[in-house]
Amino acid sequence: MLVSLKFNNAFIFSTETNFSLKADMRNKRLASNVIESPADNVLKSACIYGSNNSGKTCLVKVIRALWGIIQNKPVQIMSNWFTNFPIFSISCVFIENQKEWEYEFSFDTQKNEFVYECFSLINFDQYKNQKKEIYFERDFLNQKFSSKDELLNQNLTLMGRNNILIHIADASSLDFLREAKQILTNFASRIVIVDMNNIPLNQTLSMMKNHDALQKDIVSFVKNADLDLDDFKYVDADKIKVNYLTEENKPAEDVISIKEPGFEESLRLASVYRGVTVPSLLFDSTGTKKIAALASYVVSALKKGLILVVDELDSSIHFKLTRSIVSMFNNELNDKAQLIFTAHDVSLMDCKKLFRKEQIWFVHKDDDGVYLYPLSSFTAEDGVRETTDIIEKYKRGILGAIPEPDMLKTLLQVKNE
Repeated sequence: MLVSLKFNNAFIFSTETNFSLKADMRNKRLASNVIESPADNVLKSACIYGSNNSGKTCLVKVIRALWGIIQNKPVQIMSNWFTNFPIFSISCVFIENQKEWEYEFSFDTQKNEFVYECFSLINFDQYKNQKKEIYFERDFLNQKFSSKDELLNQNLTLMGRNNILIHIADASSLDFLREAKQILTNFASRIVIVDMNNIPLNQTLSMMKNHDALQKDIVSFVKNADLDLDDFKYVDADKIKVNYLTEENKPAEDVISIKEPGFEESLRLASVYRGVTVPSLLFDSTGTKKIAALASYVVSALKKGLILVVDELDSSIHFKLTRSIVSMFNNELNDKAQLIFTAHDVSLMDCKKLFRKEQIWFVHKDDDGVYLYPLSSFTAEDGVRETTDIIEKYKRGILGAIPEPDMLKTLLQVKNE
């Protein structure tokens, strides 16, 4: 579970920014939205609002960068685009094996090297006071090096900076380093990132081939979405009667079509309407196809306790269905999965039935910079309570993170021309 993410000089964000999923248990409302743990109590979901081009997707990119670095995958790492400072930094606190851990790194984007790295276990006493137990630390900027092994200490300065320690050091003979690698990679492997404007059917297609519990749950998800279909299934090729090779029959959405294993294979994912089996990719609406593609990610996250990060969850999906998906994660039956998503649908901005105040976040951009802050930063003195009409406050610009379009100028320009 993700507890908090702190980053600095990353993509559009020029200053230190903190995204926290810690639950404020002084507030007892919607307690089902919280996962309790021996360390910090953690929120099950968080929604990020903001105008277009404000930085919501950049937050997703920060999470993707963290995932890729730990998994040793190629990812985009960029320091702030508008400063000359090259060092991109992330600090992440997460819960793994009922313990709380912190992992930090700083990457010099000009030299392409890691200049700082630290991995720690956060211990709590009976009063919730914290004490860090450092497993290893490499600080090339301040020439500070330490680890739980004396021999490794002597070699930390000699190890390369082109990758993080768990990927360049031999962990086979060091129990603490092997544990650190397992903890970090297990955590990162549970982060799943989906872009609703570029979501493939591959995962759903793969899971639908198997006659197991996951396949049944995906079918249940699609059918319960109230899409007016009788069934959803993976069928033999001879059951599809459409001439799919014609240009007219190809799907309009490149973002959903499958390049691998192939277009023909994807057509075997079928919807059934009034007893007639049709290829979903050619027949169904864009929203229905996105729901089918998303189904496998939602079901897997809830079953396996994953951290599902979705950019623009509400894209092409009816607001009641988006709300239902969020409710699945907030439900008391979910005790291990998290959902982090960006959205524009203000109907989700509901602190009476759907979200706690600390679950709603805003990204605001002005001439001075980009700011990420939670709804909970507004207090009763600001006129913002759980019973307040949050949507109206947002529409009026009181909460920030809202565009102020002036399309009349364009109309006047067009008219004058």
